[in-house]
Amino acid sequence: MIVSVNWLKKYTSVDMPIEQLTKLIGERLVEIEDVIDLGKQYEGVVIGRAIKVYKHPNADKLNVVELDDGGITHGVDRLDNGLVQVVCGAPNVREGLLVAWITPGSTVPATASDAEPFVLGARELRGVLSNGMLASGKELALNNDHEGIVEIDGNFAPGTSFAKAYELDDYLLDIENKSLTHRPDCFGLIGFAREVAAISGNEFKSPEWIKSLKPVLAELKSEVAVSTPEVTIDDSSLCPRYEAVVIKGVDSAKQSPLIIQSYLKRIGIRPISAVVDVTNYLMVTTGHPLHAFDYDAFLRLQGGGNAATIRVRSARAGETLTLLDGRTIKLAEGDILICAGDTPVGLAGAMGGAESEVTTETKNILLESATFNLFNLRTTAMRHGIFSDAVTRFTKGQPAAQTAPVLASAVRMLCDVTGGMRASEVADVYPLQSETREITLQPSRIRAILGSDISDADITQTLRRVEFTVEQDDQTLVVVQPYWRTDIHEIEDIAEEVGRLNGFDTIIPTLPLRPYVAHAPSEFKQFTDTARARLATAGANELLTYSFVPGRILDAALQNKDDAFRVVNALSPDLQFYRTSILPSLLDKVYPNLRLGFDSFALFEINKVHIKGDTVADDFDLPREEERLAFVVAAADKTAKANFAGAPFYQAKAFLDDLLRKVHIPYTLQPLTDITDADRRLQHLVAPFESKRSALVLTQQGDIAGVIGELKGSTAAAFKLPAWSAAFELRLPQLFNGRSKGSSYLPLSRYPGTTQDVTLRVPAATLYSAVAAVIAAELQAKPYETLLMPIDIYQKSPEDGFKNITFRIFLNKHTDTITTDEANRVVTDIANAAGESLGAERL
Repeated sequence: MIVSVNWLKKYTSVDMPIEQLTKLIGERLVEIEDVIDLGKQYEGVVIGRAIKVYKHPNADKLNVVELDDGGITHGVDRLDNGLVQVVCGAPNVREGLLVAWITPGSTVPATASDAEPFVLGARELRGVLSNGMLASGKELALNNDHEGIVEIDGNFAPGTSFAKAYELDDYLLDIENKSLTHRPDCFGLIGFAREVAAISGNEFKSPEWIKSLKPVLAELKSEVAVSTPEVTIDDSSLCPRYEAVVIKGVDSAKQSPLIIQSYLKRIGIRPISAVVDVTNYLMVTTGHPLHAFDYDAFLRLQGGGNAATIRVRSARAGETLTLLDGRTIKLAEGDILICAGDTPVGLAGAMGGAESEVTTETKNILLESATFNLFNLRTTAMRHGIFSDAVTRFTKGQPAAQTAPVLASAVRMLCDVTGGMRASEVADVYPLQSETREITLQPSRIRAILGSDISDADITQTLRRVEFTVEQDDQTLVVVQPYWRTDIHEIEDIAEEVGRLNGFDTIIPTLPLRPYVAHAPSEFKQFTDTARARLATAGANELLTYSFVPGRILDAALQNKDDAFRVVNALSPDLQFYRTSILPSLLDKVYPNLRLGFDSFALFEINKVHIKGDTVADDFDLPREEERLAFVVAAADKTAKANFAGAPFYQAKAFLDDLLRKVHIPYTLQPLTDITDADRRLQHLVAPFESKRSALVLTQQGDIAGVIGELKGSTAAAFKLPAWSAAFELRLPQLFNGRSKGSSYLPLSRYPGTTQDVTLRVPAATLYSAVAAVIAAELQAKPYETLLMPIDIYQKSPEDGFKNITFRIFLNKHTDTITTDEANRVVTDIANAAGESLGAERL
């Protein structure tokens, strides 16, 4: 955003050097990225009067002008009569005309920022000496008009500096406006000037017209010739207020005064016509955008009638609208439309429609002043790529109370500049009237928050400088926010305002008197830290991905988008949904890393997820947060064949075993079965996994703590995963509650242990986990230190009704050396238990 210092001076006194001003603004209001000395571009541009104009003797389309510059320009050849000779090809040059003359040796303002600025000289044109040039609006960087020279519209004496006459001896402040997104008032010059006055220590008084919330238009020349527009707002949450009025007899081909054009152009807004320029001028002045429709076109589009029938509604799926920039966009539900009857004629708050555009032929206009839901507008702007000056301001939340004074001022200016007159009463539909907020506080509370000894009087004076209403009663202040300060809600906001306006740098730093007690991390925090460290030690790489994800990721993971919170004001189309599980975010990072040349790797992330409808049982009904750990291991096809034996499931399981053993969590695996509709968290958890190659992770209490396995083919294809990839996602609260109680530390035995391999032949349908569970239970009953490891699963052919499972069992004692007989008895007991429970046969 560009702020003109001269424009600021129209509303507040600026009596300090530009360096001091920018330093103060940067410290107490907003960061300034650049300061542009505009006046330098217009050095050497002088107002002159064409005294004599006659045809060039050697060129049909050129004229010779004898110019009066008041005799102030030095070093230029003059005629005997003291005038300066300039050759000009503009068709509108004539005797008596006041013009802008760029003197020899000066730079053409429009080229000042070019790599090679165009510097004029004195040279012959077709045999006639021309000193400099008479400039057009385009050459002066005032507008895009290059058809003729600028006609000075003021009563200035020849020799007057053009920059002085049109207030171009100016500084432009390039503002980094991201830090002002909560301050809609500062997106208008009046609001910005109010802040500058306050931080300079001056009291500010807004113009009376902007404070008049019920302006009277009776004093304007008017002829109520048409019916008052009829306004219908389908949903007041989308449009808190809508005002409209008809102005007739408008000269739409007329250009706005040069001073208005100059102010608009210098801050980056292209002057177009008097109607458009007036609405833009007021938008920049107040921060509140306006829009003008061609009234006759509006009536035609609604199907006729004696009054404009304005309807504000949501777009319907499949509707389209051709915008002023020529694009035809496909509308979506949530877009707010301005309709003539039921025909869309504008994308509310963003851009008007082409069919109701004000052209040079327009005689009557319908002027709109309204406010719209800022969250819907942010989505609309992102969806359709519209980042106009209007939508930039509307998405900051312009107050509804401001529509009336801005509309009244626009009517006054348009009638004055275009020769029109008000032709209808003002239609004002205001379903959501906002109330100003009163905040009662103790000044001592402000001092406590700021750590400052600021007095009661200084607090009151500071707030009144920015037009807060402050009443003091004993030791209590009652502060009333102005209607434009929608960001003020509580005492802390008032304290911030007082501290900022007086300068946080003026507060003397002191150590707080409150005692500080260091708190040990919670057990759960220590648990997650241990898990994080263990996975990193095992070779996995931790990522931190966005909690917001695009819809395509949810679709690829086969997760229902209706269960995810949708972000209304998403920063990007790729950040629309709050994720319901973490794994899809990791899967989305596998292919990019493979492309970068990482042949094999493991990724993990610990973060929170939310799901719609799952809320905390308290008074606030907030969404429940669940801490998750997601993990994926992957390898390129060539690397997998060369370095990994077996399915990727077992590599993921090795990481899982190592992790859960470190955090002392016994677990079992259970075949992945369908999850009931009642638990949508689990549905989203298991959705990407292939049921025949995956399993649920159960704690010793039987709670489902996660899922591990390989991914479905459609999910793998959507994320471009290699064939060798597997993953797991764990629910950390359930795992935390499933920890083994007490210490699991066991000192190393002084005696050697022994290993025994045992192979069991079981029916083909018997799960490995069932066999392992029987053996583990039998080992747990033995008075030995034991460790069970899988070695092999072998099935001769799919038709064979049996398979062989081989285990390796480590045995050790702490009292003496284990004997062969003892080891054999353990193996025999294991085989017998498996035979009785599962029909297993020892081989």
